[in-house]
Amino acid sequence: MMFDYRLLHPRFGVEVVGADLSRTIDESGCAEILEAFETHSVLLFRGPILDDEQQLAFSRWFGEVQVSFSGNQSGATLFSRQSNIDMETDTLMPPDHRQMKYQEGNRLWHSDSSYRPLGSKCSILSAHETPPSGGDTAFVSLRAAWDGLSDDMKRRCEGLSAMHALSYSRHLTGFSLTPEQEAEAPSALHPLVRVNPVNGRKNLFIGSHASHIDGLPVDEGRRFLGDLLDRATEPAAVYAHAWRDGDVVVWDNRAVLHRATPFDATRHRRLMQRTTIVGEAVLTL
Repeated sequence: MMFDYRLLHPRFGVEVVGADLSRTIDESGCAEILEAFETHSVLLFRGPILDDEQQLAFSRWFGEVQVSFSGNQSGATLFSRQSNIDMETDTLMPPDHRQMKYQEGNRLWHSDSSYRPLGSKCSILSAHETPPSGGDTAFVSLRAAWDGLSDDMKRRCEGLSAMHALSYSRHLTGFSLTPEQEAEAPSALHPLVRVNPVNGRKNLFIGSHASHIDGLPVDEGRRFLGDLLDRATEPAAVYAHAWRDGDVVVWDNRAVLHRATPFDATRHRRLMQRTTIVGEAVLTL
C-alpha cells in the first residue's frame, strides 16, 4: 500500500495518511484511494488548501462533476459553496438572508442530490476558512444501519421505494423554493435498500429528502422513514468531523448521511467548497 489509514469511527471512515492532493498521485495511488472509498465510505485527507483546478482534478477521479443547484451562491457551476460569506461583498450574511435560510436545510440528515433521478455517487468537501469552534460535519453509515436491523425489519424494507424531494426537506425548515427551483428539482423515486456495485454490500437509502414511501399512506410511510432515521443516527453511530483549513473529506452519498452543525455565523467566517459527483444506475436486491 502507498498510504496508511487511520479509522475515524469503528463502523466506517478513514483518514488517508500520506496523500497530498495538491500534488500528482499516480495511477496505483488513485486505484488504492478509490478502493478505500468503496470499502470505508468516508475518506479524510489533511493538507494544504486546494485551488479550484486541484479540487476538480481530484473530483474527476470519482466520475462526472455535477452542476450545482441554483439555490446555492455558486449555482449552475461545478462548485457548491457552503458559506456564511457573501461572495459578492466578502462580508458576513445576516441570519435572515435567504441564502442562510436555504442552508438551514443542511442541518438535517441527508444524502446530497438524492432528489435527482441518479442521485450522487459522492461529494468532495474542502475547507477554506473554518471557525474557531463549531461548524463540524456529522456523518453516519447507512451500511452499518442496515447491518443493525433485525431480519424482520430488513424484510419490511426490501422492495419498498421512497420519493425524494428537495422541496420537502426545505419545507421541514420553513423554507420555500421558488417555482423555478421546484421545476429544477422536482422529485425522484429511489429504492429503500441499495447494493454497492463494487462489493455487493447493502445499505438503507433514507434522509431528509425522503418524503414518503411509494404505495403506503403518507403518514404511515413517514413514520417508518422516521423510525429508520432514528435508528441510523443514534449517537454511537455518528462521526463528527472537526474541520481544519485544508481538510478534504470525500463521502459516499449512496451509503452515508451527513449534516452540518451550528457555529457562530454572526462573528466567524466559514467557507467550504463542495464538488458533487453524478450518480449511477441503482443496483437493488
